[in-house]
Amino acid sequence: MIRTTIVTLSTLLMLSGASSLALAQDNQGSQADSSKPSPQQTGGSPAGGEAPGISASQPQHQGGVSGNSSQSQDGADGATGANGSSTQGTAGTTGTNSSSSQAAGGNAGGSQAGGVPGVAAPAAGQGTAAAGNAAGAQAQQNGQAQQNQTPPLLTSTPTKDGGRVTTPTDGTASAQGVAQPQKKGPDAWMQSPQSWATFNGDLMAQKYAVADEITPQNVKNLQKVWEYHTGDVSDGSGKVPMSVWSATPLFVNNSLYIGTPFYRIISLEPDTGKVKWIFNPHAVLKALTQPDMKNRGVAYWQADNPQKGEACQKIVYIGTMDAKLWAVDADTGKPCQNFGKDGMLDVNRWNTINNKWPLSLLQPPTVYHDTLFLGWAGKDWADKAAPPGTVFALDARTGKLKWMFNAIPKQYIQTTGTSNVWASMSIDPERGLLYIPVSSPSPNFYGGDRKEKLPLGTSVTALDAETGEVVWSRQLVHHDIWDVDTDSPPTLVDIQKDGKTIPALVQSSKQGFLYVLNRVTGEPIYPIEERKVPASDVPGEEASPTQPYVAKPKRVIPDNWPGVSTIADWVSFGECSKKAASYRDDGQFTPPSLQGTITWPPTTGGTEWGGGAVDPTDGIYVVNSNHVVQIYKLIPRDQYEQQKQNGETSGDYAQAGSPYAFHLETFLNWAGMPCWKPPYGTLAAYDLKTGERLWNEPFGQVQKYGFYMPESWGSVTIGAPVITKSGVIFIGASMDSRVRAIDLKSGKVLWKSLVDAPAVSMPAVYTYKGREYVTFVVGGNSILLPKVSDQVITYALPKQ
Repeated sequence: MIRTTIVTLSTLLMLSGASSLALAQDNQGSQADSSKPSPQQTGGSPAGGEAPGISASQPQHQGGVSGNSSQSQDGADGATGANGSSTQGTAGTTGTNSSSSQAAGGNAGGSQAGGVPGVAAPAAGQGTAAAGNAAGAQAQQNGQAQQNQTPPLLTSTPTKDGGRVTTPTDGTASAQGVAQPQKKGPDAWMQSPQSWATFNGDLMAQKYAVADEITPQNVKNLQKVWEYHTGDVSDGSGKVPMSVWSATPLFVNNSLYIGTPFYRIISLEPDTGKVKWIFNPHAVLKALTQPDMKNRGVAYWQADNPQKGEACQKIVYIGTMDAKLWAVDADTGKPCQNFGKDGMLDVNRWNTINNKWPLSLLQPPTVYHDTLFLGWAGKDWADKAAPPGTVFALDARTGKLKWMFNAIPKQYIQTTGTSNVWASMSIDPERGLLYIPVSSPSPNFYGGDRKEKLPLGTSVTALDAETGEVVWSRQLVHHDIWDVDTDSPPTLVDIQKDGKTIPALVQSSKQGFLYVLNRVTGEPIYPIEERKVPASDVPGEEASPTQPYVAKPKRVIPDNWPGVSTIADWVSFGECSKKAASYRDDGQFTPPSLQGTITWPPTTGGTEWGGGAVDPTDGIYVVNSNHVVQIYKLIPRDQYEQQKQNGETSGDYAQAGSPYAFHLETFLNWAGMPCWKPPYGTLAAYDLKTGERLWNEPFGQVQKYGFYMPESWGSVTIGAPVITKSGVIFIGASMDSRVRAIDLKSGKVLWKSLVDAPAVSMPAVYTYKGREYVTFVVGGNSILLPKVSDQVITYALPKQ
């Protein structure tokens, strides 16, 4: 459901003193890891990824940027060189062999927002702290005022498959006629071939860059050209929860825009990393729905014909965990006074049913013409009844509601919830269709109290972007009791097949299937069949007798778990095989049980929230995937309450209001080694014209304490690939804190560079002043490795 999800991977393979891979849930109330973040790098990282000279009592990160003229050769791990430095606790910028400090952007070391400027616009390299603090104080006042707004009257009408569309009736956006019939086609500003203007690069979520300066032949010469540290990082040892940063940088309006896990927006020069301005909403830094501070970035909008001298003709948006959506001027960083209340919209005003937690805005909105499409994240696995899933269509200028889509039928919203959209969305700009990946309903692992058909749950659904009406929907898992949300935006691409051009989409999934559909009708391009699956043996549960199955394209993971690892079993004196024999294992879609069920794939995927990338010129689709085994176990309510009273609930989740709590554990031995055979992660390419898989390679390396496991074992990954016109794949995502360039034709690694932590995000690839740049946000995630960072790092070829 909501999540960056995944369920934790903190130890994978404790062999030869190396790493283990433990999984704990990413979006639950589990305790944050107290491990320390990586310090700012000015001379690169040693082989183990740890930088010297920073003690455990000094987790602070500087906020600054440093240049670099050194290269990271083919096969090298370095991002080394750069002798620049920034004063601790500032957001300064430094060039090679130089240093400077700024007042703008303080907030170092994960300290709570409050001492950081609201808007800091550096002049001649210096920030204006007083002006920024004044803006920040105003932002806090605005937040208090917003709480007192009265929500508009709403009218709800049914649409297909049990969904509902709610519209305002009392003079807000739609009622006033603001929601005019939408023009078709993409916005001109979004069409620039040099930019990276959305979270996924474009509205179709292709993650494709037309840049071709960097090629498979010269990518080995890539070098770090600048590095910036935001200061917004926490290792969880203080008052602020651990930070998990998965933001995609945006390059648009000749600026690089970054959203941080403390919900600040930073505008940088795209070729130097120097700060233009910083906006700080002084957000609440508490883990209200997630165990960590999370952010996946910002969104951008601009008017068709920006009027010179008028504010907020170009806007950058960021959401917060407590449901605040901020809009600021893209040129100055100042709040847009006409948006919401003085720049802030409290989306929680529409959280009126089962409102047990705020609608957390961790994923930036999708922007189409003058409309923002906004989903939300919540707190999974906690309750039977939760806020029902909604998608908001908002006026981009004012924040006024145009329509609200509801995924759960009205008659069931008091007894279930979620089926929300927590991942990003995609749009067919020519047809005006919005594609939403809908998550599973609550409670996530027991459906005995929601036996009614909920056809929009765990689906890919197409909405009319103007009205919110369902055009078509396809459910990917019936009666989902595995929490295998539809967790990524479908990738839209036209396929040449059998002499015809077919408007298609590819929906990746946690199940590991690739659903290739006609994006106009929702009908399969490659067959989807219903196959019989095991029944539930849990009293009260009625699992679906069949589930959709896709034979082609080939599943990104095997149909069945790979069996017990000989090494892990030997190290544990047979523990793995004994455990495997004690669990229920009737193949894929075996329901959760009272004895414990071997679940493959579990809620970790398959494919996670990044989804895949496509080269639209030849229909080659690339996707990274996780190969993980977890144990699902239901606990009768009275037994759970007794365990809770005894303090024995590690790995347990309440599912309050249902007859069963839920226990999750990754299938590990006593040493923390995976009990299943590798690989643990792969990267694969498919030809969408034929459905054939072109190559499938282990990707990344398991790493901990400076030790690396064999490359043939791969790594669990979080993040997604980007493809360039020249045939290079750029991706971070892996446990070993490396970013890589991969050959699109062969899947072979062409270049890699060591960064401060796992880069659990998508890179931005853009061209500025004739030079191609690749920018990674390096934030880390304790699922992969107990290491976090605030690093923004940019690579390019040497200047000629």
